[in-house]
Amino acid sequence: MSLPVRDQLKYWGIATAVFAVVLWSLGNVLLPFIVGGAIAYFIDPVADRLERAGMSRAGATALITVVAALLFLLAVLLVVPTLIRQTVELVQVLPQLANRFQTFLGERFPSLLDGNSTVRQTLATFGEAIKERGPALVETVLGSAMSLINVVILLVVVPVVAIYMLLDWDRMIARVDELLPREHAPVIRRLAREIDETLSAFIRGMGTVSAILGTYYAVALMAVGLNFGLVVGVVAGLVTFIPYLGALIGGALAIGLALFQFWGDWLSIGIVAGIFVLGQVVEGNILTPKLVGDSVGLHPVWLLLALSVFGALFGFVGMLVAVPVAAALGVLARFAVEQYRGSRLYSGEVGPPEP
Repeated sequence: MSLPVRDQLKYWGIATAVFAVVLWSLGNVLLPFIVGGAIAYFIDPVADRLERAGMSRAGATALITVVAALLFLLAVLLVVPTLIRQTVELVQVLPQLANRFQTFLGERFPSLLDGNSTVRQTLATFGEAIKERGPALVETVLGSAMSLINVVILLVVVPVVAIYMLLDWDRMIARVDELLPREHAPVIRRLAREIDETLSAFIRGMGTVSAILGTYYAVALMAVGLNFGLVVGVVAGLVTFIPYLGALIGGALAIGLALFQFWGDWLSIGIVAGIFVLGQVVEGNILTPKLVGDSVGLHPVWLLLALSVFGALFGFVGMLVAVPVAAALGVLARFAVEQYRGSRLYSGEVGPPEP
């Protein structure tokens, strides 16, 4: 005899509550395991493809590990120091840019910057705030990042967890499948496939798109000679997962810096703007259709809400699990709507609903 629905809801509710409590209380401890699992999930298709090409699972994992270690070492030696230096310099130069912007407005629109003008007071306050708090903010962010992702976690725990999970990924999935309640196993498998498809499209697809666009923006802007081009490219790439926001923020920042650096050289300013226009054309017509697909299943507003809520409740770890949880909740919500539309409550009929 099947377990009553009320009892099933009670047990699943208890399991959800326990998961939330564990995540809230052991967030920092679970961080390396969550990051390692995310890396293993991201790379698993590569290992599967290498297996289909004739390699063993251990050989595929070893090859991926060596390549990833080389790329990480290259990034640490070449990219990270430059990125930190440019970020610090950008914060230090922002007050000068604000003063130059104020001078520019005073020369061309003197009425906006008279003694009692709101614009003048706002710019002065903004410049003083950046001058006083900017360096401290950078030091705080960098210090928090280093305390959060310390050397031990970054160099030892996360890679080890990722390697072991990648090596045993298929066996872990099979083991979880064996533990599914037999009565609901087909439905759970179906929902799990839909969640995996959504996550694959978003995390793997948008992650790849973000990496490609961030690299393109950074290299192109540095080739043009724009100061802080690497920082602008990284910022634009990181927020590309929200449609149009990456190009909007990165383009506004890059064009603003170009106006101050290349004022009068309209060709260089036009090239900077053209870099982001070309990036959007390539993303919309080539990268996103090929790597993500037509429908991701995660609306940007829903994603931002999940990031905000989980970040506020569980901190940095909550932001890491926000995307998978948002994808799962989205799939479950669509499943619930499907069940509702097939129920008598929706049709209002006494007999069986029409298909």
